Amino acid sequence: VCSMGNSTSRLYSALAKTLSSGAVSQHQDCLEQPDLAQLDPIDPKDLLEECQIVLQKRPPRFQRDFVDLKKNTASNHRPIRVMQWNILAQALGEGKDNFVQCPMEALKWEERKCLILEEILAYKPDILCLQEVDHYFDTFEPLLSRLGYQCTFFPKPWSPCLDVEQNNGPDGCALFFLKDRFELINSANIRLTAMKLKTNQVAIAQTLKCNETGRLFCIAVTHLKARTGWERFRSAQGCDLLQNLKSITQGAKIPLIICGDFNAEPTEEVYREFSNSSLNLNSAYKLLSPDGQSEPPYTTWKIRPSGECRHTLDYIWYSQHALNVNSALGLLTEEQIGPNRLPSFNYPSDHLSLVCDFSFNPDPDRLL
Repeated sequence: VCSMGNSTSRLYSALAKTLSSGAVSQHQDCLEQPDLAQLDPIDPKDLLEECQIVLQKRPPRFQRDFVDLKKNTASNHRPIRVMQWNILAQALGEGKDNFVQCPMEALKWEERKCLILEEILAYKPDILCLQEVDHYFDTFEPLLSRLGYQCTFFPKPWSPCLDVEQNNGPDGCALFFLKDRFELINSANIRLTAMKLKTNQVAIAQTLKCNETGRLFCIAVTHLKARTGWERFRSAQGCDLLQNLKSITQGAKIPLIICGDFNAEPTEEVYREFSNSSLNLNSAYKLLSPDGQSEPPYTTWKIRPSGECRHTLDYIWYSQHALNVNSALGLLTEEQIGPNRLPSFNYPSDHLSLVCDFSFNPDPDRLL
């Protein structure tokens, strides 16, 4: 049983009993979660309280505001909130990523996981797309399933987390959606190829039906190859993902949202491929710029031994003929991030979360 603050958490006590049955040990390439339906639902407010007890000695959460992007188009349904986030794999944060200005104390999993959960609970996404998830079975799947999400995980075939002592299994992409808002129509787990070779990067693509409107749409999550010098490789991976998504969406007949850490600046070829795709995609966060054409100045900001890294790598792409972006969550300012950059005692990852509210265009074919 995990101690939370000054008392033992009822939620985590129940969770610990579940995990003793062996869910954590299931690190095989399982693409669907173990059945934890026997667990009672969790009230999000109760879980948030538990997290705040653990975090009471840390600085408060940063304040971020949504920017209203609605045009003069009225929507007849509740918006669909989508959250994209590379949460930083625990094994990499502690063992490989070398954040030289971040105290190791700030990376302790027992507290950092509560910072991650607090961020998710604060924005209440209908759909959550995560990368670098290496605590899926012992944290995210058990908790989020009890919050009403259907959960899917696809690990990397050769995760670098496995090279770290006392790791928690491979990291990978995870996709969560609220079961009371959507019905799963089909699901594809995609191991990306480059130059006809299978790679270590993956994607999940799921076709959902919105229960309120009856409309179908596809949501995808991915994490492309990192590092300078791998631009052509990322481009090939992006082409492979686009080809898969063209098939899944029947050539853009089904609206599409793609979330990911592309490890690519907007100057890279893979970005241009998505911008110019026949799927008619736009990048949602461009809409925050004055002209609607420029990406944010950064979505990740960290300091490593080689120096300071400030890049725009994370995106939410969407079918601009079929979907409208009602609002987007503003980014942290340089002042909020602070001189030691990310991660920190205030913020659990080196990447910022991106959150958008989408609505269906009532006449999508007119804009194709």
